[in-house]
Parts: sequence; C-alpha cells; structure tokens
Amino acid sequence: MKILALDTTTEYCSVALWQNGGVDTREAMAGQAHSQLLLPMVDDLLRQHAVFLKDLDGIAFGRGPGSFTGLRIACGVAQGLAFGAGVPVVGVSTLLALAEAVRSDHAVCCLDARMGEIYHAAYARSEEEWRAVHEASLCAPDAVPLLPEGAWTGCGSGFAAHGEALKRRYEGCLAEVRPEVYPHAREIARLGVREFERGRGVPAEQALPVYIRDKVALRTDERTT
Repeated sequence: MKILALDTTTEYCSVALWQNGGVDTREAMAGQAHSQLLLPMVDDLLRQHAVFLKDLDGIAFGRGPGSFTGLRIACGVAQGLAFGAGVPVVGVSTLLALAEAVRSDHAVCCLDARMGEIYHAAYARSEEEWRAVHEASLCAPDAVPLLPEGAWTGCGSGFAAHGEALKRRYEGCLAEVRPEVYPHAREIARLGVREFERGRGVPAEQALPVYIRDKVALRTDERTT
C-alpha cells in the first residue's frame, strides 16, 4: 500500500510517503508559509521514490483541530491531489496523531488554541487500537476533563503554553510531559493506513477539516457571550 500524508495544522509543515510499512518524510518550520512549501515538498518526496500520484492507494491529511488556515490548506491540497489522481482520502485527528507519536498507552493530548484555550483529547491504547477517553474539545487549561487513574503522558504545545495550569489540574496523573511533540505527517500516514485498510476512505469532495472552534472571526470578548 502506498499512502501520501500531509499535515499543516501547526507552525510545522510535514509530508510523508508510506510504502508497505516503510515511511519517508519531509518537514519544515513553516510559520505561515505552508502554502508555499507544501506542494514542493510533496513533489520532492514523490520524485525521490519515483512514485506518481496515480500510483497511490490514498491520501491522508491532518484534519484538525489546529490552525484555521492550516486546516484549509491541508484539506484543499489533499482534495485536489486526490481528485486528480482518482484516489480516496481520509482525515486523521491531529490530537490522535500526537498520541501515536509518543507511543504511550495513555496519552493526554493538548494543542495551544490561542486566546487562553487548548484543543484537548485523551486516549488509551490496547495493543494497536486507540480508544478515546475524552473526545476532542476546546477548553480552558484549568478546566480540562479529569483523567482516570493511570500513568499518563502529556504531550503537545498546550503543555508548552499552559504547562503549570495543566500540571496542577492533572496532579498525580502525569508520568511524563512532552511539550515538544507536534502533529506530523509520519503519524498521519500510520493512522491513515489503518483507516484505508478498514475501507474508510472517502471521495475527495467528501474530505472535511474539523475546526471545533466555531467563532474564529469574533473578538475575545464576543467569544464568551
């Protein structure tokens, strides 16, 4: 199976090519230049492996939550490439990609959502299957859902931005904190392959981002009303 994966949901931009269990990647600290970097990175990666878009079995992308503009870039590029190649698409949760990256059996995943909030989810793994303990949500760091007992790994930029509040909230639950971990196409590819194997690929036009935050264009004071 050959899967192309994309992620532009944070300040990083990454691309991965999965080929029958092997994966090669390209990544860059993009800032706000994702739209300039993404397609050249895809082209470089595919050329390096002599793979054409028509050779792919599918395209996976980080569907969010994350940067509003970044989500639209990844989804739009995935749709365009998939439509042209006639291949299916799957969207993969960026919070689940964090859990996959830390390889812990219990992961609480937090991305900085700005405006004093975080995108939050918690997952537990049995063998290779993830189960959502808390589904993805938007919340204040001092009001995140409490965790069941266990040794949890905290990960993501939410811990970099709001580490003290999260550590207080999760006192006694965190065995490890990894604020440097960010969503990456490598994990998007790994999780996407499982979705394709289960027949969950959709036509390009059905691929959608997941924003969670609805009031993107409103002022901070308006968001509380």
